[in-house]
Amino acid sequence: MKTALRWLLRLCFGARTFNAEVLKAKGPVMLLANHTSWFDWLLLGVFLDDDWRFVTSRTAAEVSPIHKFIMVNRYTFPVDMDSPYAVKRMAEFLQTGGRLVLFPEGRLSRTGSLMKLFDGTGFLLFKTKAKVITAYLRGAQRLPFSPNRNRKKIFARVSVHFSDLLTPPNVEAASTTQARLNLTRWLRDTMTRQQFDVEMECSPKTVIGSILDTAQESPDVVALEDPSHAKLTYRRLTAGTQVMARELNRRIDPSGQRIGVLLPNANAMPLTMMALWAVGKTPAVLNYSTGMTTMLACAEIAGLKQIITSRAFLERAHLNLEPMIAAGIEFVYLEDVRAKIDSLERFIALLNTYFPWLSPLQRERAGENESAVILFTSGSEGPPKAVDLSHRNLLSNIRQMLAVIDIDETDRLFNALPLFHSFGLTIGLLLPLVRGAYTFLYPSPLHYRVIPTLFYELDCTVFFGTNTFLNGYARKAHAFDFRTLRYLFAGAEKLQEATANVWARKFGAQILEGYGATECSPCVSANTLLASRFGSAGRLLPSIEYRLEPVEGVTEGGRLWVKGPNIMRGYLNPDADAKFKALGGWYDTGDIAKFDDDGFLFILGRLKRFAKISGEMVSLTAAEEALASAFPQFGLRFQVAVLARHDEDRGEALIAVTNEPKLTMEDIRAAIKTKGLSNLYVPREIKVVHEIPKLGTGKINHRELQKLI
Repeated sequence: MKTALRWLLRLCFGARTFNAEVLKAKGPVMLLANHTSWFDWLLLGVFLDDDWRFVTSRTAAEVSPIHKFIMVNRYTFPVDMDSPYAVKRMAEFLQTGGRLVLFPEGRLSRTGSLMKLFDGTGFLLFKTKAKVITAYLRGAQRLPFSPNRNRKKIFARVSVHFSDLLTPPNVEAASTTQARLNLTRWLRDTMTRQQFDVEMECSPKTVIGSILDTAQESPDVVALEDPSHAKLTYRRLTAGTQVMARELNRRIDPSGQRIGVLLPNANAMPLTMMALWAVGKTPAVLNYSTGMTTMLACAEIAGLKQIITSRAFLERAHLNLEPMIAAGIEFVYLEDVRAKIDSLERFIALLNTYFPWLSPLQRERAGENESAVILFTSGSEGPPKAVDLSHRNLLSNIRQMLAVIDIDETDRLFNALPLFHSFGLTIGLLLPLVRGAYTFLYPSPLHYRVIPTLFYELDCTVFFGTNTFLNGYARKAHAFDFRTLRYLFAGAEKLQEATANVWARKFGAQILEGYGATECSPCVSANTLLASRFGSAGRLLPSIEYRLEPVEGVTEGGRLWVKGPNIMRGYLNPDADAKFKALGGWYDTGDIAKFDDDGFLFILGRLKRFAKISGEMVSLTAAEEALASAFPQFGLRFQVAVLARHDEDRGEALIAVTNEPKLTMEDIRAAIKTKGLSNLYVPREIKVVHEIPKLGTGKINHRELQKLI
């Protein structure tokens, strides 16, 4: 019977199993799997020996005779889920050497992703010392009748991946309550890590391959839209990539591996990047907000001979390209490229999307460890560096995020963060393209009135921003504009308490703060709906290691180093790259950080943004945070930054820079005292400016501010 069922599952769903030999392990052992479909019990059961027992609910078994037939038999372990003795009975069974199959979510997933785990599973592990096998059912969320929002396929492809036999951590020293929570957290981390590892192993190895894979599954779903209201389905995106790749191949210098891209947030941007990947080139995305001098320096670092741009964009952005042209850089204009594409080419490309095996697009033209994109650091504290990110780096970060957040195919993302910024590119654009969700691209995050209105009209559910931008939207938006908001992520700069409070009170939205760097593709950690702690940057993403190194004069935390598959290939700047390569894969973030007992990361400030006052290290970031949220009477327009200057008596002294002329030293002293900081954090003087200079990402431009002051 089991053999016949295995063949039937293989025939209908291509069902395959990996590492099934581990199921021969002797009890006590628990098999714990994600639960996304009604077929999960069958997908597991056909590979199990007869002494394995599925934990089922007696209450659910009473729904119908069919339910009772399936859920109460010699292969199941029926329990009354409302009874306090249910866990006791399971524990007794395990302690006699039993083998149990349990879905620790306790219900079918309504998102297709891993939902919360009931801590009763952790209690079982604590009491029985049972071994653990985790199972990841890949693709089961697409099976018919699965109660999640993802698109279904009658003959979805499914595979079952079993972990090795695992021993839970020793928690004997903890109380029963803490032990249960710790083991449940360990189990969740293990299952999300397994999901990430399996997806990295079984999915396409390049970004364009992953997007084309999604396009093949959902060809007529709208993938992209921009303010011109041009909608690109995955079919049109694939066809557009094909014709643009052919035309660009005729115009691009074959001797140059890197091609510059100077475009705003619009449909043309992802089309251009995909076309360059299709012809085996690496896009180098230029930050047009930095000015021509910096752009020219970035082009020289990347060795750019050609840059793809648009005349319409150059006119609207008032960019003068004469310095670059004088430096010998050739510009390829998208208007000219489109003019050369005739109707027959478009028709053939569209026809190829119905027969993917005829398409000339090469999904795996580049290797997973080859360059995918060149991005440039923000340059808030020094000259920009050219960061070389591989396809594996980008896909790792995408799949790390998808392992911990439940973005599904019905979500609608609104991305106004610039695509030259790593968060805007990887999470705001590439993640939804790989996931199969809709994305609206907006060219400027500074349109504080327009963006909330568009978000409301488009019924979007996921939004990204920085503290500065979120402050601006909160000032101008109507309370009902974000009624459909499901996820709100903030990064790039420290989230201020005042910003979090106004979004919670005005819109009923929780801001989920994360942390990262361009060199990390960019995400290192993130708060989620399942694991959130205000003031922290969340917990580390799967497969990221860390270490903290002590810093002289810093009594709390240490210098944060991280390592993982999302860490860059290296820099194009020779000196910086040599230093990075010498570290053996570790990246020095330059941030002072600490972790609490539950693994939440707290960023205490940049090492470069510490001042040594009277022999003690003082965080400028901590002083800024104390002042930023202390004066609600000044409104959301209030801005403050803290700098350090030389002081003969104390070594260094702090300066408060603000756009609010009414701010007094008495106000500052009171705010620092209220936050519990010492007098060393009190600035010695106040400088008033009309506007604090910002980068295109919304972060304070400390280099320009230092020059200004």
